[in-house]
Amino acid sequence: MTFISILCALLIEQLKPLRADNPAYAAIRSLAARMEGWFNAGQESQGRLAWIVMMMVLIVPTLLLYWLCTKISPFAALALNILICYLTLGFRHYSHYFTSIQLALNSGDMVAARRLLAEWTRQDTAEMEVSEISRIAVENALITTHRNVFGVFFWFLMPLGPAGAIMYRVAEHLARAWNEPDHMKNEAFGRFAVKAFYVLDWIPARLTAIAFAIVGNFEDAIYAWRNFANRWNDEAIGIILSAGGGAMGLRLGASSEIAADILPADASVIDSTAAIIDSPPGEEASVRALQSTVGLVWRALLLWMLLLLLLSLAVWLG
Repeated sequence: MTFISILCALLIEQLKPLRADNPAYAAIRSLAARMEGWFNAGQESQGRLAWIVMMMVLIVPTLLLYWLCTKISPFAALALNILICYLTLGFRHYSHYFTSIQLALNSGDMVAARRLLAEWTRQDTAEMEVSEISRIAVENALITTHRNVFGVFFWFLMPLGPAGAIMYRVAEHLARAWNEPDHMKNEAFGRFAVKAFYVLDWIPARLTAIAFAIVGNFEDAIYAWRNFANRWNDEAIGIILSAGGGAMGLRLGASSEIAADILPADASVIDSTAAIIDSPPGEEASVRALQSTVGLVWRALLLWMLLLLLLSLAVWLG
């Protein structure tokens, strides 16, 4: 049932992509803001309580509804699985930015490419050249694909099922929403959300990196992972970008001064102690790197689906 649910959700999303500003996501953002307003008094313990309450409000009704659907009919449970998978997966949420940037660069329209990248990352891109635009687009594509697809896959397969997928996506949002805005930066309230998402993303991030290594240049991916992942402030991002860059033969990441300005708040990278001269192996990102990224992501997705199919068959035959 899990394989069929994910496959159907992916097919539906290809036909009718769910917009990033859809009502379901807007409701989650509104609830997160309300929780912050109700609980935030500047203490980490209050952030922990708000996080737990937020999860209970979403996960408990989902589990009850799923249990009710299983009692009614297997088809009702399957329909609920497909719906939640469709709402939590985000394979096409931001792909229009990536595709549009690729088309703009291919046609030599730097103004459009900079504008699209600025809309996507919410950063100043006025002075960026082709290589920098390409690198940032590749980095954001790898991170958003992991958090919107592969991380959801992992938690959808866990015993919580659809509730696990919701927990992962909401945890990712809270880690950003309670730390990213100007009025929330450096506040104790959002620290627990970051710690919680770190735990939830620990295994998925490494599985994504392994998938990139398997479907790409395995030796370079593992080498970059082992030797350069610690250059990023965010451990999970470092693992994914170093392995993804090594798998494609690209040199991802920038100096800490540049990275702080060009990547979104949920993807702050390279540690200031990293020596620029000792950089990861690979070529500088170019327009061709965007096409390589598309191929890597699709191959990784097919690998996940193949493994899921084999697991489903083993369970069914067993």
